[in-house]
Order: sequence, then C-alpha cells, then structure tokens
Amino acid sequence: MREVDDALVRVGRALRLVLLVALAVLFLVPFYLLVRNGLASEADITAPDWTFFPRELHWSNLRELFDDPSVPMAHALLNSALIAVATTLGTLLLASLAGYGLARVPYQHANAVFYAILGTLMVPAAVTFVPSFVLVSSLGWVSSLRGLIVPTLFSAFACFVFRQYFLGFPRELEDAAQVDGLGPWRTYWRVVVPNTRPVFASVGVIVFIGAWNAFLWPLVIGQDRDAWTVQVALSTFTTAQSVNLHELFVAAAVSILPLLLVFLVLQRYIVAGVERSGIDG
Repeated sequence: MREVDDALVRVGRALRLVLLVALAVLFLVPFYLLVRNGLASEADITAPDWTFFPRELHWSNLRELFDDPSVPMAHALLNSALIAVATTLGTLLLASLAGYGLARVPYQHANAVFYAILGTLMVPAAVTFVPSFVLVSSLGWVSSLRGLIVPTLFSAFACFVFRQYFLGFPRELEDAAQVDGLGPWRTYWRVVVPNTRPVFASVGVIVFIGAWNAFLWPLVIGQDRDAWTVQVALSTFTTAQSVNLHELFVAAAVSILPLLLVFLVLQRYIVAGVERSGIDG
C-alpha cells in the first residue's frame, strides 16, 4: 500500500513538472517571437515557410531602429523612463501618506473618506479622460512632462494597499518612537517606512509597469514628437499605408527590457508585499 502511495506521489510530481514546463514554454513564446522577428528581414517575417530562426540574423535592425529619423526611439525611451520613475516615486509618496493617515490618524470620517477613494476605482477611466484633458490643456501642460506625470500621480489601489498594511503595523514601534521624542512625521520616515520596504517595492513595481505601458493618455497629451513615450513611438510603426514589421518587433523587444530588469530585481518583494498587505484577508 505504501509503495502504491509513493508511486502516486511520484506521478503527481511528474505531472506537475510537465504542466509547469508547458506553461513556461507558452509564457516564453511571445518573447521568442519578438527576438526572432526583430532579428529577421521583412522577407523572413512574411515568408510562407516558417523557420525557428532566420538563416541570417540582422543585427543591423537594432541600429536601424535608433537611426530612423521618423521615430525618435532613444528620446521616447528616455521620456518613458522619466515618466515611469517620477510617477512611481510620486505615487508611493502620496499613496503611502494617505494610507498611513487613514490607518493611524484619529478622524471620525476616516472610513467614509476611504470608501470614497475606493469608489473611484469603479469609475471608468473614459469618464474622467475629457475633464482631465481640459484641465491639463487649460494649465498649458500639453506636450510636457508635467501633463504626462501629474494627473497620474495618485492611485486609489496603492492607497488601499498601504492602508491595509498599516492597519496591521505594530503600534508598539510607533509608541517607542514617540517615547524617544519623535513626532508623527519623523516616526513615519524613520520607523514606518524602513519596515515597509516589501510593500513599497511591490506597489512600486506595479505602478512602474503601468506607467511604462500607458498609451492613451501619453498619445493625447504628448502631441509633439519630443513628448512621445515608447508606447506612442511603437504605434507609429503601424500606419494605414504601411507596416514596418522588423523595426516594430525589435522596438517592442527593446521596450520590454526595462520592465524585465525591474521585475527580475524586485520580484521577490511582490509576493512578500502582497502577503503582508492584507489583500487576501
């Protein structure tokens, strides 16, 4: 009987391994297509006979991408990096302060404010798109980094995550800091923030990916070429007249590299941050 149980356990492990390998292969297929087509010629991409890799790898496609005068790819990558970093830092600052205030500051209407913030998550983005554009336009922020960054700084989801975590944060640490003479502001920066790094990292990764992948708002606000982000630049390779396939694929491959690096460096914080934020409870 024990031998049968051991055999079933081994079969179960083997099936799980096969399933994981199959899912990993499916997950990697898009990345393979990006690399394969990014290093291929137009003829290889559109050829009726599929090859795992083209006979000749066109590394010149990468140089051609950055030398293309019609698409300022390097400047678009710089804009996306500045916007994503600024949006991430600003969102972490505002959302963490709001979450900490809702969790710790004694205020009789704190729950009502919190529910009002959560209510904004149910409002479709299309509803606030036109008013936001009118406001940004009236301030003269069209085609500027301010117009691309400031309206997206606050995140109700990030505020919710921080509030849930701070509700379970040990009050003893804050009480000890106050006994040592630290006020609420210094307690937050010297005690609370250093002990919430996993939550900051996990929320930061989510916000960074969202800011990097944003398309509609940068498309409308970034009307000048100098304000294009990488997603807007990618859209210019596909027009009603032509489709520049090899540059489109190599540009897509280049555009996801920063996301992969950020995710690989901070991936362990994502699970830890979610587990400690109270979302699952």
